[in-house]
Amino acid sequence: MKNKKLVIFNAVIFSIIVAVFSCKKESNIETLEIEQNTLTPYNLVAPSYFPQISIPADNLLTVEGIALGRKLYYDTILSNTGLSCSSCHTQAASFTNPIINSMAHVNLGWSNKFLWNGSVEGRLEDAMLFEVEDFFNTDINKLNSNMEYRSLFKKIFKTDAVTTQQIAYALAQFIRTQISSNSKFDRYLRYETMLSSSEINGFVIYNSEKGDCFHCHSLGLFNDNQFHNIGLDSIFVGVNKGRYNVTQDPDDLGKFKTPTLRNVELTAPYMHDGRFASLEDVVEHYNSGVNLTATLDPILTKPNHQFGLQLTVQEKQDLIAFLKTLTDTAFVNNPELSEP
Repeated sequence: MKNKKLVIFNAVIFSIIVAVFSCKKESNIETLEIEQNTLTPYNLVAPSYFPQISIPADNLLTVEGIALGRKLYYDTILSNTGLSCSSCHTQAASFTNPIINSMAHVNLGWSNKFLWNGSVEGRLEDAMLFEVEDFFNTDINKLNSNMEYRSLFKKIFKTDAVTTQQIAYALAQFIRTQISSNSKFDRYLRYETMLSSSEINGFVIYNSEKGDCFHCHSLGLFNDNQFHNIGLDSIFVGVNKGRYNVTQDPDDLGKFKTPTLRNVELTAPYMHDGRFASLEDVVEHYNSGVNLTATLDPILTKPNHQFGLQLTVQEKQDLIAFLKTLTDTAFVNNPELSEP
């Protein structure tokens, strides 16, 4: 009788232990599922001397969303010709391309006009949707038949089917992290290094009426997100009509979007058509090669610029020395921006 009670007692204890561990196992499974469905917020860090950045409420940054955008950025699955975003925007060249002269993917989170003539306007998501639907003409079926992408998109966007909008949103998240803010000049502003006398002289020229660079390439982002005719041509034909080809406004003839000067040392050739091979060529254009036309930017028609900047040989060298302080080697070598 005593043995029988002991058997029953042990059976009860065993049942309790099994039940406890079963509940614990179920609890772990539930926790795991919650963790898998939880996205990790990402805090975008930029210098205080950058403008305030606006992150759309419908596309908040997450670690997972950025990782998906990065994967897509380097994947030829977006195109039908074996190209990826990185084919035209290579990291070593500050995410531009010396062959096709594409605009650099640098600090685009602060832009609302895109491409040389600004034919795409709005949010970064709008620009990426243009890239997906119009530039790449992405075959959405390829992504929907890829189980890895299906799983990633479902986790991040909570839908069963991949859409072009979701692709654009993921790309926009990654591109917002392409922030260049650690050049020698940035370190100088943070009191971490000193500029040479030539670089200081170049900065004075840049940031004064002598050079007048700062009006269009304002400190911080080193662009103004606007369009200017800088006297490249006296007659406007085809692509050289610039912004006019978008607006059909005669006042926009010859105007192009101001490119950022961050990493400008790495982004030759220069201008929308790559007509200048070197920074020396660019400076010489402002110094002596500006064409006077009706839409020429007023800065270039000021009395002290009627015959160009008229810089001396040394002043031109100093200006270029300053421009090279905007090179951000940490940015072009950042492993978090490279191919995953």
